[in-house]
Amino acid sequence: MLEAINETTSYIKQQINLQPETAIILGTGLGGVADAIEVHKEIPYSEIPNFPVSTVKGHDGKLIVGVYSGKEVYALKGRFHFYEGYTMEEVTFPIRVLKFLGVKNLIISNAAGGMNPDFEIGDIMFINDHICLMPNPLIGKHIPEFGERFPDMSEIYEKDWIDLARASADRLSLRTHVGCYIGVTGPTLETRKEYEYFRIIGGDTVGMSTVPEAIVAHQMEIKIFALSVVTDLGVPGRIEKISHETVLEAAEKVAPKIVEVIHDLIEAI
Repeated sequence: MLEAINETTSYIKQQINLQPETAIILGTGLGGVADAIEVHKEIPYSEIPNFPVSTVKGHDGKLIVGVYSGKEVYALKGRFHFYEGYTMEEVTFPIRVLKFLGVKNLIISNAAGGMNPDFEIGDIMFINDHICLMPNPLIGKHIPEFGERFPDMSEIYEKDWIDLARASADRLSLRTHVGCYIGVTGPTLETRKEYEYFRIIGGDTVGMSTVPEAIVAHQMEIKIFALSVVTDLGVPGRIEKISHETVLEAAEKVAPKIVEVIHDLIEAI
Protein backbone atom coordinates (compact mmCIF):
# COMPACT_ATOMS: atom_id res chain seq x y z
CA MET A 1 0.00 0.00 0.00
CA LEU A 2 2.86 2.38 0.74
CA GLU A 3 4.13 1.91 -2.80
CA ALA A 4 0.73 2.83 -4.23
CA ILE A 5 0.46 5.91 -1.99
CA ASN A 6 3.91 7.11 -3.01
CA GLU A 7 3.09 6.60 -6.69
CA THR A 8 -0.16 8.55 -6.37
CA THR A 9 1.44 11.31 -4.33
CA SER A 10 4.24 11.69 -6.85
CA TYR A 11 1.77 11.94 -9.75
CA ILE A 12 -0.31 14.66 -8.05
CA LYS A 13 2.77 16.69 -7.10
CA GLN A 14 3.85 16.67 -10.74
CA GLN A 15 0.48 18.14 -11.78
CA ILE A 16 0.37 21.10 -9.39
CA ASN A 17 2.45 24.02 -8.21
CA LEU A 18 0.65 24.60 -4.89
CA GLN A 19 1.26 22.99 -1.50
CA PRO A 20 -2.07 23.03 0.37
CA GLU A 21 -2.24 22.10 4.04
CA THR A 22 -6.05 21.97 4.08
CA ALA A 23 -8.39 19.58 2.29
CA ILE A 24 -12.17 19.53 1.91
CA ILE A 25 -14.32 16.45 1.20
CA LEU A 26 -17.59 17.44 -0.47
CA GLY A 27 -20.53 15.21 0.39
CA THR A 28 -23.65 14.28 -1.55
CA GLY A 29 -25.22 17.34 -3.17
CA LEU A 30 -22.52 19.64 -1.81
CA GLY A 31 -20.26 19.69 -4.87
CA GLY A 32 -21.37 23.26 -5.49
CA VAL A 33 -19.15 24.35 -2.61
CA ALA A 34 -16.26 23.87 -5.05
CA ASP A 35 -17.58 26.81 -7.07
CA ALA A 36 -16.18 29.10 -4.37
CA ILE A 37 -12.64 27.85 -5.03
CA GLU A 38 -10.25 29.71 -7.34
CA VAL A 39 -9.27 26.62 -9.31
CA HIS A 40 -5.66 26.13 -10.38
CA LYS A 41 -6.00 22.48 -11.45
CA GLU A 42 -8.71 19.84 -11.79
CA ILE A 43 -7.69 16.20 -12.04
CA PRO A 44 -10.36 13.55 -12.74
CA TYR A 45 -10.05 10.59 -10.39
CA SER A 46 -9.86 8.34 -13.44
CA GLU A 47 -6.50 9.91 -14.32
CA ILE A 48 -4.95 9.55 -10.86
CA PRO A 49 -2.96 6.31 -10.40
CA ASN A 50 -4.52 3.90 -7.87
CA PHE A 51 -7.50 6.20 -7.14
CA PRO A 52 -10.99 4.69 -6.99
CA VAL A 53 -13.69 6.26 -9.17
CA SER A 54 -16.93 7.74 -7.83
CA THR A 55 -20.02 5.85 -9.00
CA VAL A 56 -22.77 7.76 -7.17
CA LYS A 57 -24.90 10.59 -8.56
CA GLY A 58 -23.92 13.86 -6.88
CA HIS A 59 -20.23 12.92 -6.72
CA ASP A 60 -18.43 14.29 -9.79
CA GLY A 61 -15.16 12.47 -9.18
CA LYS A 62 -12.36 15.00 -9.44
CA LEU A 63 -9.56 16.41 -7.32
CA ILE A 64 -9.57 20.19 -7.30
CA VAL A 65 -6.50 22.19 -6.31
CA GLY A 66 -6.85 25.92 -5.78
CA VAL A 67 -7.33 28.82 -3.40
CA TYR A 68 -10.28 29.25 -1.05
CA SER A 69 -10.58 32.09 1.44
CA GLY A 70 -6.99 33.06 0.71
CA LYS A 71 -5.65 29.58 1.54
CA GLU A 72 -4.38 26.86 -0.77
CA VAL A 73 -6.68 23.83 -0.61
CA TYR A 74 -7.43 20.42 -2.05
CA ALA A 75 -11.10 19.62 -2.62
CA LEU A 76 -12.34 16.10 -3.22
CA LYS A 77 -15.43 16.58 -5.34
CA GLY A 78 -16.84 13.14 -4.83
CA ARG A 79 -15.96 10.50 -2.28
CA PHE A 80 -16.01 6.71 -2.12
CA HIS A 81 -18.34 4.53 -0.09
CA PHE A 82 -18.16 1.03 1.30
CA TYR A 83 -21.54 0.23 -0.29
CA GLU A 84 -20.09 0.82 -3.77
CA GLY A 85 -18.10 -2.37 -3.32
CA TYR A 86 -14.84 -0.72 -2.37
CA THR A 87 -12.80 -2.05 0.53
CA MET A 88 -12.23 0.21 3.51
CA GLU A 89 -8.63 0.51 2.37
CA GLU A 90 -9.85 1.90 -0.96
CA VAL A 91 -12.47 4.15 0.66
CA THR A 92 -9.81 5.82 2.81
CA PHE A 93 -6.94 5.71 0.32
CA PRO A 94 -7.36 9.42 -0.61
CA ILE A 95 -6.93 10.39 3.06
CA ARG A 96 -3.60 8.54 3.21
CA VAL A 97 -2.52 10.31 0.02
CA LEU A 98 -3.54 13.73 1.36
CA LYS A 99 -1.39 13.19 4.44
CA PHE A 100 1.60 12.26 2.29
CA LEU A 101 0.93 15.41 0.23
CA GLY A 102 1.34 17.50 3.38
CA VAL A 103 -2.27 18.03 4.47
CA LYS A 104 -2.67 18.93 8.15
CA ASN A 105 -6.33 20.02 8.25
CA LEU A 106 -9.39 18.17 6.95
CA ILE A 107 -12.94 19.48 6.53
CA ILE A 108 -15.55 16.78 5.88
CA SER A 109 -19.15 17.34 4.81
CA ASN A 110 -22.03 14.94 4.34
CA ALA A 111 -25.75 14.71 3.76
CA ALA A 112 -27.48 12.86 6.58
CA GLY A 113 -30.77 11.82 8.11
CA GLY A 114 -31.68 13.53 11.37
CA MET A 115 -33.03 11.63 14.37
CA ASN A 116 -32.91 14.47 16.87
CA PRO A 117 -36.46 15.83 17.33
CA ASP A 118 -35.08 19.39 17.44
CA PHE A 119 -33.76 19.11 13.87
CA GLU A 120 -35.41 20.36 10.69
CA ILE A 121 -34.60 19.59 7.07
CA GLY A 122 -31.93 22.04 5.96
CA ASP A 123 -30.32 22.36 9.39
CA ILE A 124 -26.55 21.99 9.76
CA MET A 125 -25.00 19.84 12.48
CA PHE A 126 -21.37 20.21 13.47
CA ILE A 127 -20.07 16.77 14.43
CA ASN A 128 -18.44 16.45 17.84
CA ASP A 129 -18.42 12.64 18.01
CA HIS A 130 -19.36 9.58 15.99
CA ILE A 131 -20.45 5.96 16.33
CA CYS A 132 -18.97 3.52 13.82
CA LEU A 133 -21.44 0.85 12.65
CA MET A 134 -19.36 -0.19 9.64
CA PRO A 135 -16.08 -2.13 9.39
CA ASN A 136 -13.22 -0.24 11.03
CA PRO A 137 -10.76 0.96 8.34
CA LEU A 138 -7.77 0.19 10.58
CA ILE A 139 -8.47 -3.56 10.57
CA GLY A 140 -5.63 -5.45 8.90
CA LYS A 141 -1.87 -5.28 8.79
CA HIS A 142 -0.48 -2.32 10.70
CA ILE A 143 1.77 0.07 8.78
CA PRO A 144 3.80 2.17 11.27
CA GLU A 145 4.10 5.08 8.82
CA PHE A 146 0.34 5.62 9.17
CA GLY A 147 0.37 6.19 12.93
CA GLU A 148 -0.45 4.27 16.08
CA ARG A 149 -1.87 0.75 15.98
CA PHE A 150 -4.43 1.63 18.68
CA PRO A 151 -5.17 5.35 18.26
CA ASP A 152 -7.21 6.99 21.00
CA MET A 153 -10.58 8.14 19.64
CA SER A 154 -11.92 10.05 22.64
CA GLU A 155 -11.35 13.44 20.95
CA ILE A 156 -11.45 13.34 17.14
CA TYR A 157 -13.14 16.58 16.11
CA GLU A 158 -11.52 19.95 16.88
CA LYS A 159 -13.56 21.74 19.55
CA ASP A 160 -12.07 25.14 18.74
CA TRP A 161 -13.06 24.77 15.09
CA ILE A 162 -16.62 23.85 16.09
CA ASP A 163 -16.75 27.06 18.14
CA LEU A 164 -15.48 29.05 15.15
CA ALA A 165 -18.10 27.47 12.88
CA ARG A 166 -20.89 28.15 15.35
CA ALA A 167 -19.86 31.80 15.59
CA SER A 168 -19.88 32.05 11.80
CA ALA A 169 -23.29 30.36 11.58
CA ASP A 170 -24.73 32.70 14.22
CA ARG A 171 -23.49 35.69 12.22
CA LEU A 172 -25.25 34.27 9.16
CA SER A 173 -28.42 33.45 11.13
CA LEU A 174 -28.23 29.75 10.26
CA ARG A 175 -29.95 26.97 12.16
CA THR A 176 -27.14 24.80 13.50
CA HIS A 177 -26.57 22.13 16.12
CA VAL A 178 -23.71 20.12 17.58
CA GLY A 179 -24.04 16.37 17.88
CA CYS A 180 -23.12 12.78 17.14
CA TYR A 181 -23.03 11.24 13.66
CA ILE A 182 -23.62 7.52 13.13
CA GLY A 183 -21.83 5.91 10.20
CA VAL A 184 -23.58 2.92 8.58
CA THR A 185 -22.77 0.85 5.51
CA GLY A 186 -25.85 1.58 3.38
CA PRO A 187 -26.95 1.54 0.65
CA THR A 188 -30.42 1.01 2.10
CA LEU A 189 -31.99 4.03 3.73
CA GLU A 190 -33.08 3.51 7.31
CA THR A 191 -36.13 1.65 8.58
CA ARG A 192 -38.26 3.25 11.25
CA LYS A 193 -36.83 0.97 13.92
CA GLU A 194 -33.28 1.64 12.77
CA TYR A 195 -33.89 5.37 13.20
CA GLU A 196 -35.28 4.65 16.66
CA TYR A 197 -32.30 2.46 17.56
CA PHE A 198 -29.75 5.02 16.32
CA ARG A 199 -31.39 7.69 18.46
CA ILE A 200 -31.42 5.44 21.53
CA ILE A 201 -27.70 4.74 21.29
CA GLY A 202 -26.86 8.45 21.07
CA GLY A 203 -27.03 9.46 17.42
CA ASP A 204 -28.29 12.78 16.12
CA THR A 205 -27.61 12.21 12.41
CA VAL A 206 -26.91 9.09 10.35
CA GLY A 207 -25.18 8.56 7.02
CA MET A 208 -22.99 6.29 4.91
CA SER A 209 -19.66 8.11 4.97
CA THR A 210 -17.35 10.36 7.03
CA VAL A 211 -16.52 7.93 9.86
CA PRO A 212 -13.90 5.85 7.97
CA GLU A 213 -12.27 9.03 6.68
CA ALA A 214 -12.23 10.59 10.14
CA ILE A 215 -10.73 7.48 11.76
CA VAL A 216 -7.91 7.30 9.24
CA ALA A 217 -7.26 11.05 9.33
CA HIS A 218 -7.10 11.00 13.12
CA GLN A 219 -4.69 8.07 13.09
CA MET A 220 -2.45 10.12 10.80
CA GLU A 221 -2.68 13.17 13.10
CA ILE A 222 -4.71 15.31 10.72
CA LYS A 223 -6.97 17.83 12.47
CA ILE A 224 -10.64 17.32 11.60
CA PHE A 225 -13.80 19.38 11.31
CA ALA A 226 -16.97 17.71 10.05
CA LEU A 227 -20.57 18.69 9.43
CA SER A 228 -23.84 17.08 8.39
CA VAL A 229 -26.57 18.70 6.33
CA VAL A 230 -29.91 17.32 7.50
CA THR A 231 -31.66 16.22 4.30
CA ASP A 232 -34.42 14.04 5.79
CA LEU A 233 -35.90 13.26 9.18
CA GLY A 234 -35.99 9.98 11.10
CA VAL A 235 -38.14 11.35 13.90
CA PRO A 236 -41.28 9.36 14.88
CA GLY A 237 -44.35 10.93 13.34
CA ARG A 238 -42.28 12.92 10.82
CA ILE A 239 -40.76 10.14 8.72
CA GLU A 240 -41.55 10.35 5.02
CA LYS A 241 -40.53 8.16 2.11
CA ILE A 242 -37.28 9.45 0.58
CA SER A 243 -34.95 8.70 -2.32
CA HIS A 244 -31.39 9.59 -3.29
CA GLU A 245 -32.82 12.33 -5.52
CA THR A 246 -34.69 14.00 -2.62
CA VAL A 247 -31.51 13.88 -0.52
CA LEU A 248 -29.56 15.53 -3.35
CA GLU A 249 -32.18 18.25 -3.73
CA ALA A 250 -32.21 19.05 -0.01
CA ALA A 251 -28.40 19.15 0.19
CA GLU A 252 -28.06 21.40 -2.87
CA LYS A 253 -30.40 23.96 -1.28
CA VAL A 254 -28.16 24.21 1.78
CA ALA A 255 -24.84 24.25 -0.12
CA PRO A 256 -24.64 28.09 -0.36
CA LYS A 257 -24.86 28.30 3.43
CA ILE A 258 -22.06 25.77 3.79
CA VAL A 259 -19.86 27.89 1.50
CA GLU A 260 -19.94 30.78 3.95
CA VAL A 261 -19.24 28.68 7.04
CA ILE A 262 -16.34 26.82 5.43
CA HIS A 263 -14.97 30.10 4.05
CA ASP A 264 -14.81 31.61 7.55
CA LEU A 265 -13.34 28.44 9.04
CA ILE A 266 -10.55 28.13 6.48
CA GLU A 267 -9.75 31.81 6.89
CA ALA A 268 -9.34 31.30 10.64
CA ILE A 269 -7.36 28.05 10.81
